Amino acid sequence: MVPDFAAGLSTWMLGGGWCNNISDCLNRSTKFLGSTTKMNQQGFFGGILHNTSKENPEFHNWNRVRVKYCDGASFTGDVEQVNPETKLYFRGARIFKAIMEDLWNKGMKNAENAILTGTSAGGLATILNCDKFKSLLPESARVKCVASSGFFIDGYLLPIFTS
Repeated sequence: MVPDFAAGLSTWMLGGGWCNNISDCLNRSTKFLGSTTKMNQQGFFGGILHNTSKENPEFHNWNRVRVKYCDGASFTGDVEQVNPETKLYFRGARIFKAIMEDLWNKGMKNAENAILTGTSAGGLATILNCDKFKSLLPESARVKCVASSGFFIDGYLLPIFTS
């Protein structure tokens, strides 16, 4: 069955690790999680991002964007100066804004429905950026944020359930 993508033109879904100290972030920056030069060019869209009605009956024909980010801080960093010792930027907030501007130009400016979602560190990014996500969409758009396991306490990942 070929998905009817035309029916989902005005509906969008974004889903997108995390480091918790300088050495962890520096280590991450040399691997596929922290460097766009080391990331796979293509990725698998499964679950809520899958494009068949059998696997994903509710959202299969939406615009689906899997955000690969290398900031490692849930799109929250906005440091002016690059760390001269580590060469780490910590500018995830700027990355998030640039992604949203790019998607706006690709049709998100016509969004009627939009979902920001993520699992684990992506769930935390969802929690931290939900209000910003809403503010960057048309005022009339219906916006939901769904965090899956994005709440960390003392190193433990706790699931967050939404209804």
